[in-house]
Amino acid sequence: MGKDGQPKHRQAARELLRRKAQRQPAERLLIVCEGAKTEPLYLGEIRQHLRLPSANVQVQPAAYGTEPLRIVEYAERLFTEGQRALGIHAWSFDRVVVVFDRDEHHTHHAALQRVAALNGRLENDERVKVPFEAVVSVPCFELWLLLHYEDVFAPLHRNEALARLRVHVAGYTKGQGSHWAVTRERLDVATARAEALLAAGHKAEDGTQPYTNMHELLHRLLHLKDQAA
Repeated sequence: MGKDGQPKHRQAARELLRRKAQRQPAERLLIVCEGAKTEPLYLGEIRQHLRLPSANVQVQPAAYGTEPLRIVEYAERLFTEGQRALGIHAWSFDRVVVVFDRDEHHTHHAALQRVAALNGRLENDERVKVPFEAVVSVPCFELWLLLHYEDVFAPLHRNEALARLRVHVAGYTKGQGSHWAVTRERLDVATARAEALLAAGHKAEDGTQPYTNMHELLHRLLHLKDQAA
């Protein structure tokens, strides 16, 4: 028997219900990615692996092309207008994240400026100001995958990043799935290497030195999984 004279299993059940009642609702996250395959497939695979419902995490490819500024514009429109065909309601997210590469895009810096301007300016359906963030890889998304296997500090072209990645992941092809399954056991190593780049002063705004903050998005998704547990 418990202290209040109730069976211990009933006390445990009541405690579980109390904790669930106090739990904060999971953050609703909209992620809009450059390209139609590589990044959306990777992030979609993570969402499925973590069993995060699409009601909380939406991963969408940008519909306006691959230029970073167009990706930001599309994310803003999805948030403010929604899209019935995708099951997205206007103003229904707590955070918006745009994912793009530096590559040779002409609007890289303009996109970062637009993200900064949008950050905390819009309110959602609960009248809460919404963070608007950029997840950027310089020169390309494959840098993030490469960091799972080796350190990278010197500038490199996307073709070099691809070639070096294929040394570790035979047959790697952009737009192919299963990249999360192949690399997830090395996530902590990749995170440490990405953090080392930030500590060395590498920034998305520079656009030449290797950089990625993809690890921040992945750990946010892992936190959402913990919230749902």
